[in-house]
Amino acid sequence: QVQLVESGGGLVQPGGSLRLSCVASGTILSIRTMDWYRQAPGKQRELVAAITSSGNTHYAYFVKGRFTISRDNAKNTMYLQMNSLKPEDTAVYYCNADIESDSLGAMGYWGQGTQVTVSS
Repeated sequence: QVQLVESGGGLVQPGGSLRLSCVASGTILSIRTMDWYRQAPGKQRELVAAITSSGNTHYAYFVKGRFTISRDNAKNTMYLQMNSLKPEDTAVYYCNADIESDSLGAMGYWGQGTQVTVSS
């Protein structure tokens, strides 16, 4: 069974930094695109950043220049370095990945989310 587990969220002051991690575990054959999404209270879930297996990246306009997505394919892990955080970045951040496993083939998986709160 494939699982995604996020970590690294917390409370930070405006202008501060956090680093989120997402680890994929299970009988994984390959991981294709990995993404970070976020959902603030009362709002729809939105894409923050994405990274392909070869390292190509895409960022939402509202985080470009402040956030950096990366991955370590050997560790089945994705990261999100968040700098210059703003109160409007407050949300639950979710990891999403397109994973091929030996039992279920290729499927999309979600993590349980990690809370990021930016407040003074």
